Amino acid sequence: MATITPQEAFEYHRRGRPGKIEVTATKPLETQRDLSLAYSPGVAEVVLEVERSPEAAYEYTSKANLVAVISNGTAILGLGNRGALASKPVMEGKGVLFKKFADVDVFDIEVDTTDPDALVQVVKSIAPTFGGINLEDIKAPECFYVEEALKAALDIPVFHDDQHGTAIISGAALLNALELTGKPAGRIKVVVSGAGASAIASAEFYVRLGVSRENIRLVDTKGVIYAGRTENMNPVKARFAAETGERTLADAVRGADVFLGLSVADILTPDMVKTMAERPLIFAMANPNPEIRYELAKEVRPDAIVGTGRSDYPNQINNVLGFPFIFRGALDVRARAINDEMKIAAAQALAALAHEDVPDSVLYAYGMEAIKFGESYLLPKPLDPRVLLWEAPAVAEAAMKSGVARKSIDLGEYREQLAQRQGQGQRVRRFIINKAKASPKRIVFGEGEEPKIIRASALVEEEGIGSPVLLGRPEVIEERVKSLGLRYSPRVIDPGSDDALREKYAHAYFELRQRKGVTLPRAREHVREPNVFGLMMVKMGEAEIFLSGLTYEYPEVIRPALQIFHTRQGISHVTGVYLLIIRDRVYLFTDATVNIDPTAEDLAEIACLAADFAQELDITPRVAMLSFSNFGSVQHPLPQKVQKAVALVKRRKPDLQVDGEMQADAAVSPKLIEERFPFSAVKDANVLVFPDLQSGNVAYKLLRHLGGAQIIGPILLGMGAPVHVLQAGDHVDEIVSIAAVAVMDANSR
Repeated sequence: MATITPQEAFEYHRRGRPGKIEVTATKPLETQRDLSLAYSPGVAEVVLEVERSPEAAYEYTSKANLVAVISNGTAILGLGNRGALASKPVMEGKGVLFKKFADVDVFDIEVDTTDPDALVQVVKSIAPTFGGINLEDIKAPECFYVEEALKAALDIPVFHDDQHGTAIISGAALLNALELTGKPAGRIKVVVSGAGASAIASAEFYVRLGVSRENIRLVDTKGVIYAGRTENMNPVKARFAAETGERTLADAVRGADVFLGLSVADILTPDMVKTMAERPLIFAMANPNPEIRYELAKEVRPDAIVGTGRSDYPNQINNVLGFPFIFRGALDVRARAINDEMKIAAAQALAALAHEDVPDSVLYAYGMEAIKFGESYLLPKPLDPRVLLWEAPAVAEAAMKSGVARKSIDLGEYREQLAQRQGQGQRVRRFIINKAKASPKRIVFGEGEEPKIIRASALVEEEGIGSPVLLGRPEVIEERVKSLGLRYSPRVIDPGSDDALREKYAHAYFELRQRKGVTLPRAREHVREPNVFGLMMVKMGEAEIFLSGLTYEYPEVIRPALQIFHTRQGISHVTGVYLLIIRDRVYLFTDATVNIDPTAEDLAEIACLAADFAQELDITPRVAMLSFSNFGSVQHPLPQKVQKAVALVKRRKPDLQVDGEMQADAAVSPKLIEERFPFSAVKDANVLVFPDLQSGNVAYKLLRHLGGAQIIGPILLGMGAPVHVLQAGDHVDEIVSIAAVAVMDANSR
């Protein structure tokens, strides 16, 4: 873990606007009428409606998405009682995690009292503002009383994350670790080092997961909590007083299957670890230094499965995998509480997600080439965007089934709504995938042995986008599926060994190309190539779509495709378009792929194809024909070519919003074009037609690498069949997106 200096921390919190949060208006406030609706007099109608029907607060105010993060500062991180004000930086940090990971809004509230009854009264008094209450950094045992009192008094979720967050995340890790070791939960011995809020709650949660209470040993600073002990006891600890002669941590650990550390650094010695049961589970979560160092635990017990609270070791048990998504699910069904059923559902969802293939975006975020379920990967990574899509629906479903939800939701629709919360890029991607799922097709992947293709095809099948066919050697693909940890049995065809199919395709290919210098023996050679074999599968009606290009140069895919299928009827040229998502805006860039130096007629056709594709995406096209000149400002053959193209487009599509020639800044700046060129038919372009391939290619690549644009493409338009070209370096999710676009393409024909 990289060392953070005090100066770095101070500078981070001080720079710009101090702190980490702000309030942002969600409604327009530009006119007098806007102000009258936001405040007086218009707001009075909403006041009266909420008085008549308190549930209306969920519809008309921020209550439905607002959580209070509340602390009195009596147990701040590992720093102890530092007071209410000193807890504010932590509570702000909690707030930004809520927003970042689950789009939940937060007010942090620091209450200056150590009296638990006074704290309860304050929270009860402010509760009407919120859809949920997250208690934080309140010391034990008062935290148990505060939470229980508020749960009894309020009809919104109350959740003490220090208790339940650790319990849920470590519980998910426990479920997967027990699966790997084959040990039944009801027969394992668990030692919990520590007796604070998180330790007690984790022990209770493990009981809910099937661990026998009699097999749990709670160990505090005075030793094992045993039946009859009186020193340093309270009613909460007494629930785990065991009938045992064990008195020390060393006694308790002997023969134990699980060590759960929520105490202090280095308390678990190597000698103790040696006495644990076969294949022990060690969750050492003291921060920043665990109860035993990861390396030391693995050195003395190589068979151990080890997790910590640190991000620089495998199996980080991190509460951020819990609270944002648990509250997201609870808020969205307007739950009255977060009950045990919802907590168990959260743990089970996390455990299940760890079995799934890990997206490239997560691998790159953590600088890893591969991650798969196993002893070093029990839990999803915190930056995995799928956690929201798995955990929140599981929590919402459990709330509905257990009767604490005020509102019922369709879980399929809900997952789509959650994906849309992750930004415009995800919204566009989900739109394309959903459109493809309406009528899935057979998709041939020419590079079936490539790990990225195998992973992408598994997702294509899982999402219901299509039925994948992988070209390659079955034994190689089978081994790679296994090494990737996928539960997937793809259909595989080997062009090199399927003699009957290859001979059939060779004759068909010969018929197509015999007047282009191709003999039958040469046709037999050609169809051994995956890029010809796969195309012939589509030609012969044995698949609808062909995808290739991850390991090929662009012409190696597009040339045989054009030879076999030509262009679409009525189309002269194939063109390529990219979807770019920049700051929640969607743009189509064309052509940055195929046509090097298009004529005016070519540019007109390119513009029309791109506009038609935009409409398929439910985007109203506003087409700007780009140049280095604005509406005749430069007299030169290059902008004049673009002017001619604009005229041709207007003749072909008189209802299309199109104009030019114009410079790129004018095309995307409504204010600039309104000030300087108010006559333009396009004020805010979303389809940008570049004058040649060179400029388009440079533009999209600069935006990708310097501007942080999300990109889907290239998407081929005008091809005689649904054939699309992947790019070297495409991520798995980009391959899936192109597959979905290809299905849309097939369905549009």
